[in-house]
Amino acid sequence: QVQLVESGGGSVQAGGSLRLACTASERTFGYYVMGWFRQAPGKEREFVVAISASGTTDYADTVKGRFNISRDNAKNTVYLQVNILQPGDTAVYYCAADRQLYILSQLMSEYDYWGQGTQVTVSS
Repeated sequence: QVQLVESGGGSVQAGGSLRLACTASERTFGYYVMGWFRQAPGKEREFVVAISASGTTDYADTVKGRFNISRDNAKNTVYLQVNILQPGDTAVYYCAADRQLYILSQLMSEYDYWGQGTQVTVSS
């Protein structure tokens, strides 16, 4: 069972930035597709971005150009740099792991492991 732990959330004003991190408990992290999802109050959880084991990425249209995902397999960690934050980005951000190398999915059902989430709050 892979444990995922997110960190880096917080409260910022509109236009600000945060760097979220998700660290996995196992070295097999390097063989997984990693994704970030978010859930705003009263809304369904939605896809944000995913990264394959080789570094290819897929971003939701709402975050393209503002968010950037990266991974450091030596540290078992995936990062999400979130820039130009807007109040609409307020949500709990979750990282997730899909036990395969290359196929990127926007579907929650494809992901096998989930973190507990980190809160991002953006004020206007």
